[in-house]
Order: sequence, then structure tokens, then C-alpha cells
Amino acid sequence: MADTVSEQIAALSDEDWAIREEAATLLGSLNDARAVLPLTKLLRDTDRAVREAAIGSLSALGSASVPALAGCLADPALQVQEAASAILASIADARVFRPLVEALGSRDWIVRMHAAKGLGRIGDPEAVSVLMPLLQDKVKAVREEASSALAAIGAAAVLGLIQALEHDDWLVRLHAVEALGKLKSPDSVDPLLRALFNERDSAIREDVVRALGAIRDARAVDYLVTVMKEPGLRLLAVEALGHIGDPRAVPLLRRVVEGVPLGEPRDTATPCADGWTDEMATMGMAARALGMIADGVAIPSLIVALRNTITRSEAAAALAKFGPAVIPSLLPMLAKEQDENIRYHVRETLTAVGWRPGRV
Repeated sequence: MADTVSEQIAALSDEDWAIREEAATLLGSLNDARAVLPLTKLLRDTDRAVREAAIGSLSALGSASVPALAGCLADPALQVQEAASAILASIADARVFRPLVEALGSRDWIVRMHAAKGLGRIGDPEAVSVLMPLLQDKVKAVREEASSALAAIGAAAVLGLIQALEHDDWLVRLHAVEALGKLKSPDSVDPLLRALFNERDSAIREDVVRALGAIRDARAVDYLVTVMKEPGLRLLAVEALGHIGDPRAVPLLRRVVEGVPLGEPRDTATPCADGWTDEMATMGMAARALGMIADGVAIPSLIVALRNTITRSEAAAALAKFGPAVIPSLLPMLAKEQDENIRYHVRETLTAVGWRPGRV
């Protein structure tokens, strides 16, 4: 093995890029720490295939690569910094916590992005304070990675993210909401509810609704029911209520799936090319939400929705979530219904809940 490693290290200097690439690839499988430094030198190779082979092998060597890669974060060549930060982000070794923190200040957005990802994977609460400023980075990918990293760190990031809901920069507020939705902390429900009614930016309010649905706290139900009167939030609120799964939402969702108007409709003068409107989408989402909640009182409304081409597919899928309890309601439809499309969905639903012909 020792001879093979030495031979492949020597081959890294060959004039033929294909030989350098092959040697770099092989060294990753030999699991010998002596290959680390020679492979890091290949991060500045003129051939892309060679650089990618070196990156793959350094990643495969794992923790043995960490000290050398940490030094590469300060390399004058940005391509070396980018490669090193990408590898370290995947390894996420706590020994490079400080170098990754310093890399957050890089002028290269790719390095900042990978550094944020690595810090999130390491999960050290000390990273919260240095990641928060990246929520207003000029590059979207960096902001999103910082948001994900803060969510990955967990409870230690909640307070800072809640405070960020009051930030002057709307981008900071937006990504704070996204991170809180990923964190799913009950402590963020009340601050998010305040943001839902006090926030001026419509995109942030939409993400607040999504976050509340992700957190699945029943305290949000009454507030989501209230915002269902707003056309721009109705679809998202219906989906969030389904995720929360509180039966208190069932009566209102039944009205929606049956097509009963709620508040002012959104302007549909210019529908999509296929004629689909937001209200139609909301009806379908309401059927899906009723399936998520699976309260038996909703079965009659979903049976009605089966007869509507707008909601038929979603209603059938939702009814399947109730299990055998839907069989008594569906069997009469199978016997009497003339519409073959409806009969098809009824049969598919019955099959999904375990019914077979000749069995009740």
C-alpha cells in the first residue's frame, strides 16, 4: 500500500491531466493521510477535472483533510478558498469552527455560503451571532444558507431570530421567518402571530403563514381562520390549518371545499391559461387539509367534492386518509353513479382503504 500511495502522489505532478485526475481519484480510496497535502495543491490545478477529482478525494479522506483545508481558507486564490470551504462544509468538523467563522467575511459569496453551511452542520451555538448578519447579505444564496444554518443550530438561535422580526431590513425579517418555520419552536408562535398582523410586506406575511403551518401549534388556528378572509393568504392559510390538524378548523374547511364564498374573492379577470383560479386551488387545498385532519364529520363534504371536477382528485385522496370509515358512504355511489370518472375515483379510494368486491 505504501508504494502505491507514493506512486500515485508522484503521478499528481504528471504533465498529462488524465493521469493527474486518475491518481487524484485513486488516492481518495487509499485512505492514507499522506495524500492530503499533495491533493490540496491540486485545488489550484489548471484542469477542472483534476480539481474536481482532488475535491472528491479530500472529501473522502474526511477528518484527515481538515487541518490542511483550514489553511486553504486563507489562500490568495479564490478557487482554492471555494473548494476548501465546500469540502469543510461537507465534513463539518468542529476543529475548523474558527476558520469557518473567519470565512464568513470573505469577499467571495461562494465561500461565505459554504462557511455558513458548515457552521450550521457543526451546530455550535456560538455561531449564532456571526450568522445573523448574513441574513442581510447581498447574495440570496448566502442569506438562505445562513437561515438554514441558524435553524440547524436550534434553540440557541430562536431569540435572535425573534428579535430579527423587528429588523428594519425586510430581507432580514423574511429570512428570520423562514428560519423560525424550520426550527418549529413553540416559543416563536406568538411573535409570528404578531408579525402576521403587523407586518407590511406581503411576501413576509405569506412566509409567516407557512411557518405557522410548519410549527403546527394550535394557538395559531383562530388567527389563520381570520386571515382566510384575505384572498392573498387564503390558500396558504388553508394549507397551514391542514398541517396543524386541529378539528376546530373543520367547519370552515368544509365550507371552502363545498364552494361557499369566504370574504372577497381575488380578481380572476385574467386566469391562468387553463382557466384555473386561486379559488379553485383553495377548494382543492381544503379537501387535502380535511384529509390531513381526518375528522369523520368532514366525510359528507368530501363526498360532495367528489362530484366536482375541481376538487375530485384531492377529495378522493383525502377520503383515503380516513380508512375503512368511508366505505359505507362510497359503496352507494359505486352502485348508483353513472359518471365513469366519478366511479373510477370511488373505486380507487375504496381499494386504497382495503375494500374488495364482494367484501364489506
